[in-house]
Amino acid sequence: MLTKFESKSNRVKGLAFHPQRPWILTSLHNGVIQLWDYRMGTLLERFDEHDGPVRGIDFHHVQPLLVSGGDDYRIKVWDYKLRRCLFTLLGHLDYIRTVNFHGEYPWVVSASDDQTIRIWNWQSRSCVSVLTGHNHYVMCASFHPKDDLIVSASLDQTVRVWDITGLRKKTVRGPPVAIGTHITSSSLQEIGASSTSASSVVSRVNADLFGGNDAIVKYVLEGHDRGVNWASFHPTLPLVISGADDRQVKLWRMNETKAWEVDTMRGHSNNVSCVVFHPKHELIVSNSEDRSIRVWDISKRLGVQTFRRENDRFWILAAHPVQNLLAAGHDSGMIVFKLERERPAFGSHLDTLFYVKDRYLRIHEYSPRRDLPMLSLRRPTGHAQNGVCAGPRSLEYNTMNPSEHNVILFSQQDGGSFELLVFPGDVIASNQQGESSDPKRGLALSAVFLSRNRFAVLDKNRQIIIKDLNNEKRKSVPPPNPSTDCMFFAGTSGRLLLRTDDRVMLFEPQSRRVLAELQVARIKYVIWNQDCSRVALLSKHGITIASRDLEQLCSVTETVRVKGGGWDDRIFLYTTLNHVKYCLTNGDTGIIRTLDVPVYITRANQKQLYCLDRELKHCILSVDNTEAVFKLALEDKNYLEVMNMIKHSKLCGKAIIVYLQEKGYPEVALHFVDDLQTRFKLALACGNIEVAMNTAYEIGDDECWHRLGMEALRQGNHQVVEMSYQRTKNFERLSFLYLLTGNIEKLRKMLKIAEMRRDIMGRFHNSLFLGDATERTRVLEEAGQSPLAYVTAVSHGMLEEAGRIKELLQSAGRPIPIVLHNSQLMQPPTPILRSDNWPLLAIPKSTFRNSYEDQSEHDDTVDNTSSPGWDADLDLDDVKVDEVEAESDEVGGWGEDLDIDDAANEDADYASSNLKADEAVSRTYIVPVAGICPENRWCKNSAHAADHAAAGSFGSSMNYLNRQISIVNFSPMRGRFLVLHAASKSSVPGLPLSSSYGIAMLRDGNVANGSCFPRIANSMPQLIDALRNSYRLFQKGNFQASRERFHHILRCIPLIIAESRSHANEVRELMDITREYVTAIRLKHANAIEKGVRQMELSAYFTHCNLQPAHLALALNLAMTQAYKGGNFITAASFARRLLDLPDSSAQGKSELHNKAQTVLQKSEQKARNEFKLNYDERNPFEINCKSLDPIYRGSQLERCSFCKSAYTNSMKGHICSTCNIALIGIETLGLVTQTQVKGHYN
Repeated sequence: MLTKFESKSNRVKGLAFHPQRPWILTSLHNGVIQLWDYRMGTLLERFDEHDGPVRGIDFHHVQPLLVSGGDDYRIKVWDYKLRRCLFTLLGHLDYIRTVNFHGEYPWVVSASDDQTIRIWNWQSRSCVSVLTGHNHYVMCASFHPKDDLIVSASLDQTVRVWDITGLRKKTVRGPPVAIGTHITSSSLQEIGASSTSASSVVSRVNADLFGGNDAIVKYVLEGHDRGVNWASFHPTLPLVISGADDRQVKLWRMNETKAWEVDTMRGHSNNVSCVVFHPKHELIVSNSEDRSIRVWDISKRLGVQTFRRENDRFWILAAHPVQNLLAAGHDSGMIVFKLERERPAFGSHLDTLFYVKDRYLRIHEYSPRRDLPMLSLRRPTGHAQNGVCAGPRSLEYNTMNPSEHNVILFSQQDGGSFELLVFPGDVIASNQQGESSDPKRGLALSAVFLSRNRFAVLDKNRQIIIKDLNNEKRKSVPPPNPSTDCMFFAGTSGRLLLRTDDRVMLFEPQSRRVLAELQVARIKYVIWNQDCSRVALLSKHGITIASRDLEQLCSVTETVRVKGGGWDDRIFLYTTLNHVKYCLTNGDTGIIRTLDVPVYITRANQKQLYCLDRELKHCILSVDNTEAVFKLALEDKNYLEVMNMIKHSKLCGKAIIVYLQEKGYPEVALHFVDDLQTRFKLALACGNIEVAMNTAYEIGDDECWHRLGMEALRQGNHQVVEMSYQRTKNFERLSFLYLLTGNIEKLRKMLKIAEMRRDIMGRFHNSLFLGDATERTRVLEEAGQSPLAYVTAVSHGMLEEAGRIKELLQSAGRPIPIVLHNSQLMQPPTPILRSDNWPLLAIPKSTFRNSYEDQSEHDDTVDNTSSPGWDADLDLDDVKVDEVEAESDEVGGWGEDLDIDDAANEDADYASSNLKADEAVSRTYIVPVAGICPENRWCKNSAHAADHAAAGSFGSSMNYLNRQISIVNFSPMRGRFLVLHAASKSSVPGLPLSSSYGIAMLRDGNVANGSCFPRIANSMPQLIDALRNSYRLFQKGNFQASRERFHHILRCIPLIIAESRSHANEVRELMDITREYVTAIRLKHANAIEKGVRQMELSAYFTHCNLQPAHLALALNLAMTQAYKGGNFITAASFARRLLDLPDSSAQGKSELHNKAQTVLQKSEQKARNEFKLNYDERNPFEINCKSLDPIYRGSQLERCSFCKSAYTNSMKGHICSTCNIALIGIETLGLVTQTQVKGHYN
């Protein structure tokens, strides 16, 4: 059994598959109907209107309808798109057992404990026929897939087959409704009228009580000794299967005149609940209350497989109408499963595909599209051994032997077996069926080719056996890991890929060495590219791309199962259950197309995918991989190809725009955007003021103009800033802009505008900017601030105005303000530059922009000065202001570049001057200029402390760590610095009588273009292993050793380099985990020393550390025990409840803690008091003060460590953190840097 989906719920009494979608309905004993997506494993909808158990459920074949019947005597028809019940059918007088839609007509058949079977018209919502004849509960009833028949089973020990031809002729007018045709109101009335046209009310009542002659009993099948629980038709053959309480499964055959029993299958030890025919194979599947599912072979009438559950009885079975899927409902949920794998066994080499079909090894040639059988296989590939799963599971082709064809077929028979086939190499060219030498067979867990004439076998003792093509043992090698359970081809001769539970190893049997190792989820398939330089490792839900030496390049995780894949040059194409996707070696992925059914890629060639489906039919899928090729060209910086694809391809969508933004190419994304808002944002992101301004004109939104003004101000483009402020009527910012640029004339106009707008503050500010004391005095007087107006007049020497205001103050009886004699005249600041726009730096155009705009070769700068002729008027209603002319004087650049690391370019400048001298004086010998050593290059190109430490520049590395995360105590990190420096170099022997050569160990890039960086000894897999070891030590109670391991992780984290943003998030998550465990260990150590109340408080704080569930259970147990022994029973009860609420707290192995917690909870609830008052409030969230180990409750002021983010009180600011012991507390810094920040390349 291959379980595809499993759900946990109340007892499942009914099941139904959707004909097209990956949905399944379950009806539960508690009255709930659940709609599941078994492919994604998600619950889509719940329907809960029945009162009592729901025993019958079914999907309509075409319409978005489902029908249900329950113990409330009601049949409900639902629309799952509208998510509501459409109507209810009433008529049954007892429990309804099953309901079933007809495949063509608008009928529903229902079986009930009232001993009747009813046929309903769901369009007219009426009962069209009542079938009577059973004298006990009718347990099930269903339509025949094609004929006018109904089969029913009853506890009266009979199975009845009913002929409903008369009903069809009576009620159905014309042909049935075609598939996909929607029901109209006129057709509904017509069918409803015809179905309810009974001659009279009396005849309708008689038909309800005694049954009419529309449906007659065709056969009565008697043979069971007890009540029959289920009966069903075969989809194509005239067969009926039944299961009963006599624990027997009976097979019946029928013809036009009679029906008879064919055979009886015995094996169940309790009542048979349900029995169905397999949708694809000649098998019968039955389940029973004996907690088993049994599979029977129809031809042999023997049981071939049995699946059991320990505690759950089975009640219902369902078979998918078109797929190889079954579902079974039991006491605690349901399972969706298959009886066998449907993946074909195939292997591809060059232009040829080898695969197994119909007991033949077949060969398919791609180019001539020729398919022919090559070898007849002795072992059948279908249902041979007991009828299920006897075909080969995988096919391995020997690509290293050009002289002949070697194929290994591996199957699961006898616990694992292989078959070696050898046939001449000219068989394909002769187009004739070949004959293999005597096939070589053997038992093994895995078999794979090792070289031209050798293959390796992993026997059942987990030993690697090297054999020749005669199946003779040549060598035996133990695997490096005893848990090795599978082997794969390693891409080259003499190597093997060995799989364990959580990793893959590259193993060389000759030297018995592990060449490389990669931690990856349990892989199922390995796919190499054409030259075996890249490999894709496929697991159930993930893909890992690695190099030939097993260096991981990227990893992709899927939510659905990965089915297969193939390489198209540097693009890996793969299929899931419903999509064809691509993956690049840098981790970029995308969807190419959707799939109706799963397929398996055998070859990828440009825009075509050659595939095999589950029926072993060849198909060619057309795919458009333009998006993948575009991303590949962008990664390679092939801008000419990028430009060509932008002009001619149809790349579009938000995904490609977001991708270009993330990769730092907003100017490229600008060419794909039609949406104005998105175009505006991208133009701002790449600093293209002109495009942003044109887009803002089209949008006409004040918010866009405001953002445009901010960006233009950042670039010093005053004209655009002025226009933006005018558009948004932001007068205050506009006045300040004129002040900065020294535009006195426009400031005076702003003063007039403020006066017309009666804006007192605007007038005052503008007069202040202009240095107009008279206007300020007038504004203050008009605003009622006469004392301030008097002070302003006196301070600025306006004696007449001051005298007038003084008389007004005296007449009003107000005091005269005292004016200081040392007051000075306030004048506005003098602007630094009075030009229209600030001078802009002349920056080189990007390669992409040069290619796209197709300008001349000599045009290598961008002129960011704005064009003349902008209208600078303030567009104010009823305000006549002189037109403000926008000046557009062309302002050149400053004439020099930024003074950033000028010394770094001295060597290049000197080399350039020497080259010119060499051209002038060709005969003069010029001494070559020394290049830059790798260590200096690392320091200049990287802003990460780890790269500086690897280069041996410990001082700059410490400076970076001090500035970024405020580390001041570097003594604990001394060892890590030395390890990084030692690991960044290796040496090789030199020539005789010469010293050895030092070689820098690089992690990526190319020395030639200056993008190289050193290989860092610290890595996330190492820290994850250290974390696991720390967990084990913590679990065992070895807290001192565990604390040392956690401190080691903390000190490695600042010197680790993440490859991507997701890896950076993992580093930060690792730091949070480590901090919590260090704090928890400190609390445990203090708890062991303290006594009494303090001990109970520390154990309570211990439980609020963010620990793993198993470790948290131990902490809660400690706190519960100490609180109970100390007499704080209320506190002990809260810990006991938290312990019981943990997941799997009652699982096997934790029952002791579970029982102890229940006992403590029970006794604590009886005593219900606390002896001591603790400084602990579990309802008020808090953080632990890592200095005093006391709580800091929410709302209190706190400071954090600049590195590990441990919490402290404000008094600890400036002290060294007690958790990490290396960084200061409360210092505002940039934060932890986990990715290499490239400063620039220097060649």
